[in-house]
Amino acid sequence: MKLKKLLFPTILSFLLVPMAQGQFTDQGRFMLGTAVGFATNTSKTSFSDQTTSDSEPKSTQWNVAPSVGYFLFNNFALGIGLDYTSSTETGEGSDKTTDADLLFGPFARYYIPFGDKAIFLQGNFGFGNSAENTTFGGVDQNINTNILAVGAGPGFTIFSSDGIGLEALVKYNYARSKFDIDLAGVKTTTTTKTNQIALSLGLQIYFAGLRR
Repeated sequence: MKLKKLLFPTILSFLLVPMAQGQFTDQGRFMLGTAVGFATNTSKTSFSDQTTSDSEPKSTQWNVAPSVGYFLFNNFALGIGLDYTSSTETGEGSDKTTDADLLFGPFARYYIPFGDKAIFLQGNFGFGNSAENTTFGGVDQNINTNILAVGAGPGFTIFSSDGIGLEALVKYNYARSKFDIDLAGVKTTTTTKTNQIALSLGLQIYFAGLRR
């Protein structure tokens, strides 16, 4: 128990002590954190057969997105992030879809600092897997599909004196997925394109590496 009490503040001092020197977004520093978001969006789904019309269902979703980044230059960081998203989509009649997505990919940020605050622009690319439980025409189906997604938008950060940043990000996201589904014994290729405006709130720790 005593070891745990000594170990945690020691590791914390390694991370946070360097923040007294220079700007939080200087070249060579790291950022580590996560964001939680909520969004509503519309998507357009088209079917390869000629007997089924396009649909435009609406959905609500929330997501958790941990990430780690490194400042290649002053105010410019590249990193890698995960994005877990859970959503519920309702269409016409009894059609309903619950969806869990896990995306992985790079991101880039450019900061414009002023005092203890900063405006930043972020762009990201993600690819991953989606597991859906959906109802088409009263028939339940499980669907696995691959997803490609891109996003971009502005954000705002408030820095504390020990290198912790509280941030808000508004981002436009576009995603495209394609899979095969069996509708009444007829296999159909389904393509979904999603346009979304998302708001997320996050926390980042800015540090200069594991050294005193």
